[in-house]
Amino acid sequence: MEYYALIYYLGEDYLSRRTAFREKHLHLAKEANSRGDLVLAGAFSNPADRALLVFRVKDKSVIEEFIRKIPTSKMDW
Repeated sequence: MEYYALIYYLGEDYLSRRTAFREKHLHLAKEANSRGDLVLAGAFSNPADRALLVFRVKDKSVIEEFIRKIPTSKMDW
């Protein structure tokens, strides 16, 4: 098992748009946590421009799948 840090870079209008996607995002995070894949997650608050998620998984493809399921994600990597 390896640890991976996923950093979200949030758009300028993130706070005003997040309500529509928050429930689905939290559901995905809780599922990942219950499987033992997601060990830590949180948003930066000042400024609210990033979020950090720490995963412990065998392969980074688990994280890639997590990202694909997030309704607002735009993969740029």
